[in-house]
Amino acid sequence: MILLASTSLQRTAILRQLGIPHEVVVPDYEEDDRHDADPVELVREHALGKARSVWTPGTLVLGVDTTVALDGRIYAKPADRADAAAMLGALEGRTHEVVSGLCLIGDGFEELHHDVTRVTFRALTPAQIDAYLDAQEWEGRAGAYAIQGRGAVVVERIEGDYLNVVGLPAALLVRLLAERLPGAYVLA
Repeated sequence: MILLASTSLQRTAILRQLGIPHEVVVPDYEEDDRHDADPVELVREHALGKARSVWTPGTLVLGVDTTVALDGRIYAKPADRADAAAMLGALEGRTHEVVSGLCLIGDGFEELHHDVTRVTFRALTPAQIDAYLDAQEWEGRAGAYAIQGRGAVVVERIEGDYLNVVGLPAALLVRLLAERLPGAYVLA
């Protein structure tokens, strides 16, 4: 059983989809999404902090953090509709990176990694952005969109792990589980 140090419904759904038994534990960790931080360092720091905040001997803990980055700027969760509109306006017609940090802690090991998926938005009109904002999917979403929902219509293409864009770098997790706990979780 993995302890998921996250309250993300998307991460829970991905683990369920992969057939990985888990229990959600609310991490005792305060995120600081500095817009000028290095995105890789930031998500790794958050994933590590979340995982360490719930780990105790004898447990296997997964901590994950995801952000969106473009031109050296981090687009974390928008504060409000205006912030979401500004984010979508900055991302439209361009390619950005979805960066996730992943930390897996168990007895005798602490794995800290990251994954990057490149996402290209199609060109959007202000009316299309407003229509998407009306759906309210932007709330609580890095980059102000949810690719697994209506946000799919703003995406032209992706390069990399689709599930990373949803919120969990699944290919990376599966590889780490196979290396650390052969036969225990995935495709035993």
